[in-house]
Amino acid sequence: MPPSSLERAATAIQNGDLVVYPTETVYGLAGDALDADAVEGVFDAKGRDRSKPVSMAVPSVPAALEYVRATTREREFMATFLPGPVTVLCQRRDGVPDILTAGGDRVGIRVPDHPLALALTERAETPITATSANVSGRESAREVDDLDPEIRERAAAVLDGGETDGTESTVVNVSSGEVHRRGAMADEIERWLAEN
Repeated sequence: MPPSSLERAATAIQNGDLVVYPTETVYGLAGDALDADAVEGVFDAKGRDRSKPVSMAVPSVPAALEYVRATTREREFMATFLPGPVTVLCQRRDGVPDILTAGGDRVGIRVPDHPLALALTERAETPITATSANVSGRESAREVDDLDPEIRERAAAVLDGGETDGTESTVVNVSSGEVHRRGAMADEIERWLAEN
């Protein structure tokens, strides 16, 4: 992928626009996760219910800790499973907008295990939204050709990383020991929660 595509995508995010990007699970829809208007655009593009929070993707666990307050156990979990197909629900810090968390006190953190997704999170210089690039209720996109026309129309840039795995991330609240959505690596995650 030419660096210019990545630069254009990162600039689009900085300008408040939306970008489609590949992850190790499915294609994601990125906006600046700290910009309430950009997050609003993500909800609009997906037709997503505002009561359902959206996660954020960052390039590393240390980067995540700028936006969340993580307990020792949460940090140990993140050190074990991130980067990877896991969304960890952590206590948000003040800069995280209400719309992202649907007014809740926790935000989902993703550190994608995909070189293009990680490069985008680094170049954008801000956390990006980590939600599937599809209209709510429809199939997640595993490749660029699967994108809903409504999503393609709203995206300022589409990064093509070929076909993705297609298994959604597992969403876990480490502090309560709850798995909110079983996805990739769910068995290993549940084993870790039971043993730690």
